[in-house]
Amino acid sequence: MFDLPQADPAKVPLAVHPLGLWGTAMTARRNVLELIPAIATRQPIVSGKTGVRWHMVMDPVALRRVLKERVEDYPKSNTTKLILNPAIGDSLFVAEGAHWRWQRRAAAPAFAQRHVEALGPVMTAAAEASSRRLSAAKGPVDLFQETVAATFEVIADVTFSGDGMFDRAAVHASIDAYIAQAATLSMMDVIGLPGWLPRPGRLFAGQGLKGVKDIADQAIAARAKVARTDGPPDLLDLLLVAQDPETKRSMSPDELRDNLLTFIVAGHETTALTLAWALYLCAFDPAVQEAAAHEARTALGDRAATAADLGALPLTMRIVNESLRLYPPAAFLSRTAQVADTLCGREVRPGDTVMLPVYALHRHHDLWDRPDAFAPDRFLTAPDRYAFLPFGAGPRICIGASFALQEAVIILSTLLARFRFARIPGREPQPRMILTLRPHGGVWLSVQPRD
Repeated sequence: MFDLPQADPAKVPLAVHPLGLWGTAMTARRNVLELIPAIATRQPIVSGKTGVRWHMVMDPVALRRVLKERVEDYPKSNTTKLILNPAIGDSLFVAEGAHWRWQRRAAAPAFAQRHVEALGPVMTAAAEASSRRLSAAKGPVDLFQETVAATFEVIADVTFSGDGMFDRAAVHASIDAYIAQAATLSMMDVIGLPGWLPRPGRLFAGQGLKGVKDIADQAIAARAKVARTDGPPDLLDLLLVAQDPETKRSMSPDELRDNLLTFIVAGHETTALTLAWALYLCAFDPAVQEAAAHEARTALGDRAATAADLGALPLTMRIVNESLRLYPPAAFLSRTAQVADTLCGREVRPGDTVMLPVYALHRHHDLWDRPDAFAPDRFLTAPDRYAFLPFGAGPRICIGASFALQEAVIILSTLLARFRFARIPGREPQPRMILTLRPHGGVWLSVQPRD
């Protein structure tokens, strides 16, 4: 085990007193995670009423009930759907019931391990490109912007095989602008007004995505006419031929487009965040960084990592998992109870909001030793399945989890083998969540090539 640093890495200031309606709305616009009461890291459940009744659940047994045993009784909240529907329609991420099940069955083969491993060369190429950019950089580097660039290259290539019509910069800018404009909670969300009432801040947020959807539609139509013959199938190839094995139903062009956009948004943002936070944490603890660099250099020599190297990089994988624990990209999930239930002895009524504050769960004092510390070796033993939820759990677990982990280990090990990262005084990242848990202000580190 490594000696832990005396200080803890950057964390969110949790609420220590009731916020009230106005305070809740203003806090949510700044950082959703600041709504979490500090006591949530020491209690199995915290309940209250802010316009609507709500319950924050941090107990693994109750979380198993919500996410697996009674998943149909706890669909995604109306607020989640209001934010995401204009961007990704009724795709796999937000669909419910039978509509979700057939899409999941149809898409699952595309994410089989053999297909994920076949896409490894794209991830290796992105690691090489990232290395070239860092080698050419002068002065401090915002590693969040760098990891966004690297992972967007990956998702663009594995989705559309680098088709010329896919303007990566325009697509990324449109998605980023939509998140910034539409993903903040409004007072109408906080007090629980019905979803059919329009939220002024979201009325026009989806218009900027029209160009992105047009690009995707054109790529789908072109590929449907002329199939690719070079290289392994990309995600578009696989989804074009995907069928629900039970009903034989295939995705319509609109369903295919919305799911591709879902994978583009989720597929690069979450991995970029994981990598940026991992590099910050390695800079925070130089001893861990040096051990991981030694592991990577021993396994890789001068080359970039490949999918075949994952088994030789266990410390790198533990760093990725610890980064996902401390800074889970999907750090705050929300469900709406459909039926009466009991969680942790607490009455849950139909219409209650059931929150899954993954950030608090991952830092819970009953579940983790020194929960705010960076200690990757805690993953030498597997945690309780429902105490560690970076990708969710149950039937709706993230379909791209193995893809994200493979990509993160390939890029992180390659960079650690080639560069030394160090913190810059006064430029600590601030964890803030709107839709995902981002490093506000960037992850600015000094980057030096290793000998």
